[in-house]
Amino acid sequence: MNAVIIEDETLIAKELQYKIATVAPDVKIVYVLPSIKTAYKWFMENAEPDLLFADIQLSDGVSFEIFERYKFKCPVIFTTAYDEYAIKAFKVNGIDYLLKPIDEENLKTAIDKAREIVKSRAEYPKDIQQLLTMMTNPQATVNRYKEKFIVKQRNNWIPVFTKDIACFYRENLNYLVTFGGEKYIIDFTTLEEVEELLDPQLYYRANRQSLVHIDAIQSIKPHENQKLTLTLKAPLKMEQDISRDKAPSFKKWFER
Repeated sequence: MNAVIIEDETLIAKELQYKIATVAPDVKIVYVLPSIKTAYKWFMENAEPDLLFADIQLSDGVSFEIFERYKFKCPVIFTTAYDEYAIKAFKVNGIDYLLKPIDEENLKTAIDKAREIVKSRAEYPKDIQQLLTMMTNPQATVNRYKEKFIVKQRNNWIPVFTKDIACFYRENLNYLVTFGGEKYIIDFTTLEEVEELLDPQLYYRANRQSLVHIDAIQSIKPHENQKLTLTLKAPLKMEQDISRDKAPSFKKWFER
């Protein structure tokens, strides 16, 4: 994998390069960008890498400015001394958020996660998914919500119709689970991307890690702290928690 580092401190950038070479020799650092200004020029003249390592606080601003200008598709591993940007980081293709000094084991885990994402995209680009959808259903482009997801099963691509999907959840990668209990990896970086494709009358964002179909809910358990726990129907038998703040909106959605 080709990777780019966005880091304004030379010694820290060199240390990161050394650690990357130690835990992931297959990752080639093609450039180190020390500022937002340098990054603007470099990304204008060069192809997007397979992977980005990005500090947040740079000498001439915050690196989110780069992501606002360039809509990257590659995974991003944030490396920073500050923890207050975590939520925003995961909205711009962030797949991990490593606090300095960076632990090599955590770095390896993050790179392994990125490698799986890059590999799955190479095997099955999103553009092909859109093409297959159009070929199998020419009217799909006029439908507001996604009717099927194409997933990989062994060496084949198979369609999973949205109406058969009980929930989506994130656990390092993003997965869908059918009402029959079958689980597949899906080629989406975030659940926010998936949520935009689904009918909000049928799917509810229970928490940061899951999207649940209304027909998959078997029971709802209220707690004294006003949180809720959803139990999904067999064969799933999964539980999903809903925060106190989201409980009223969920109740309204569920009993409409």
